[in-house]
Amino acid sequence: MKIKDKVIIITGVSEGIGAATAKVLADKGAKLVLAARSGEKLRALAKELPEAIVVVTDMRKPQDIENLIVETLKKYGRIDILINNAGQGMYGPFEKIDIEKYKEVMELNVYAVVRAMQAVIPQMRSQGGGMILNISSMVSKKYFPSLAAYASTKYALNALSLTARQELAPDKIVVSVFHPKMTATNFGKNAVGARPEWVTSQRDNHPLPEVDQPEQVAQKIAEQIESDEAEVTM
Repeated sequence: MKIKDKVIIITGVSEGIGAATAKVLADKGAKLVLAARSGEKLRALAKELPEAIVVVTDMRKPQDIENLIVETLKKYGRIDILINNAGQGMYGPFEKIDIEKYKEVMELNVYAVVRAMQAVIPQMRSQGGGMILNISSMVSKKYFPSLAAYASTKYALNALSLTARQELAPDKIVVSVFHPKMTATNFGKNAVGARPEWVTSQRDNHPLPEVDQPEQVAQKIAEQIESDEAEVTM
């Protein structure tokens, strides 16, 4: 899908991959809707972009998701692309997973994405098509100690997304998944639980993972939008 002049909602856009993606897409001529909980950060980002509106949104609140769609349509009258980027990590060994905290992470990483997709599908269908890009993770392709809970949310996201891709293809709605690797963001700081030692320490037999910059990830996301590919990894 061409990016120029497209109306694009990005969630979790106040920093990191989300903010970098907003800047890349703005440079390509997109009309952006910036959604996150921090109004201050959103307004600061919007000042750097040629055309963007701010909708303060807590993706764990269904009414906020509904409001996000309403405000987008009020301003632009259509929704061409939804990028579900908001998410939270969770660290800890499997046998010590806190179920209540796990539910909170599932609420943001899975249920909120489903709600947002369900909210935009009727609009995209009525306008003749659109695209939904869900930000997953490379942890959903492998198995890492202390990441079972977080990875499971991304495994679920992959299955939901790629099934929806098949179901919505007749409506010309493209659903895709992007898998970043470890990226230089505040992801670890904002995650539930403490980072496992293997993420933060160098060992002879276990080198630290390569870390991408948000700008690199954002460029790949833009390329995926333009290609309509089902899955892309860093």
